[in-house]
Amino acid sequence: MKIGILMTGHAIPQLEAARGDYDAMFETLLAGRGFAFRRYDVVDGEYPQSPGECDGWLITGSKHGAYEDHPWIPPLEEFIRAVHADGRPMIGVCFGHQIIAQALGGKVIKYPGGWSVGRTEYEIEGDTMALNAWHQDQVVEPPEGATVIGSSPFCANAAMLIGDRILTIQPHPEFDAEIVDYLIRLRGKGVVPDDLLEGAAARLDAPTDAARFADRMARFFKGA
Repeated sequence: MKIGILMTGHAIPQLEAARGDYDAMFETLLAGRGFAFRRYDVVDGEYPQSPGECDGWLITGSKHGAYEDHPWIPPLEEFIRAVHADGRPMIGVCFGHQIIAQALGGKVIKYPGGWSVGRTEYEIEGDTMALNAWHQDQVVEPPEGATVIGSSPFCANAAMLIGDRILTIQPHPEFDAEIVDYLIRLRGKGVVPDDLLEGAAARLDAPTDAARFADRMARFFKGA
């Protein structure tokens, strides 16, 4: 099964040198589950010609806001709506979660409550799951037809199903402790409050449920 990875941003250079760009992180997360991958740098203007180019689609995180005025965002929203109409499976993570919601009629804002960073517990489909977060923006109004399947006290709309072919998640199952450590040291300083960074650093050694959520993603792509 071929998954098209829609790149809506790039990892910071030091992290990319050590661990690869965002597509590599997802390939590592989903390794051994029967997928091949194709990368599209939509943030740089590279788009698929049609939903049929791949069997499923995955939209990555980004430093950009879904509500920002960038020339690559409207074509991406058009493609999201095309995939939705086509019926192929699509998963959005962090920015991907937000841009799918926005493209289908939901609302995304820079959340006045601030940031969520590091290991965070969510209630997802009736189960407690710990995943690494790195976001300030949030979906505050899900699109019509969405079912909220995951939340935390900080993020009410942390995971959604839209119909039975779109799955979205606000935290980052593809971010392990090493990746979060890079972000704390090289992206967070001066942007994220120090107390949040210190708390995230203190939780780096705690386990997450990324592998379990990767299994959930794989089942979803395969229609289970």
